[in-house]
Amino acid sequence: MKFDLDVVSFWQQGDVVSHAVLFLLLSMSITSWTIIISKSVQLAWWQHASHRALESFWQAKNIAVGVEALARMAPFRLLVERGSKAATHYQDHQQDARGHLDAQLSLTELVTRALRQALNRATADLERGQVFLASIGSVAPFVGLFGTVWGIYHALAAIGTTGQASLDKVAGPVGEALIMTAIGLFTAIPAVLAYNAFNRVQRLIIADLDGFAHDLLMYFTMGSSKKTKGNL
Repeated sequence: MKFDLDVVSFWQQGDVVSHAVLFLLLSMSITSWTIIISKSVQLAWWQHASHRALESFWQAKNIAVGVEALARMAPFRLLVERGSKAATHYQDHQQDARGHLDAQLSLTELVTRALRQALNRATADLERGQVFLASIGSVAPFVGLFGTVWGIYHALAAIGTTGQASLDKVAGPVGEALIMTAIGLFTAIPAVLAYNAFNRVQRLIIADLDGFAHDLLMYFTMGSSKKTKGNL
């Protein structure tokens, strides 16, 4: 006997619950692949161009020109802008008698605080989307499993209604259950792999950011940059 287990038949055999599970898995997959593609392009560019951009920055004549060299390197540019702003603020308010809290900080402390805040923000920007990938990788298999259980329930219900356990009565629901399992795995596996790969690349970029922040601290507080080997 011939069974129609194509996509159209699968959709027609499903009910509201199975349709909702399918839509949820598809939306999770689309979201996951959107994040994967966008972050892959972003991180690949930053990893490829960071060393050249930092070299151009340190060879610039002044901070303004250096910032232009980091125009497409937002995390690194943020560190320079915040550090420069903190150093300028210290010079402008060094004789401030109003007693602001930041006026009581030394130049090193003020710049360190600004760079630390910028580094935290840059790290958060780098990690944007990671929570979604982790959540999708964790939840999608269980959503697919729920669809599988629902499909098996349909198979058992068909047997109970007809009193027959023939293949033509259970093939559709069982096929539905297997498809749900496959879609759940297809959604979860890329998300988990991408999450682990992005974590590794982000750790390397954050290490470069940390070294760059140290160099900027030396520059803004001592008037010269002690370039850290491996960051330039």
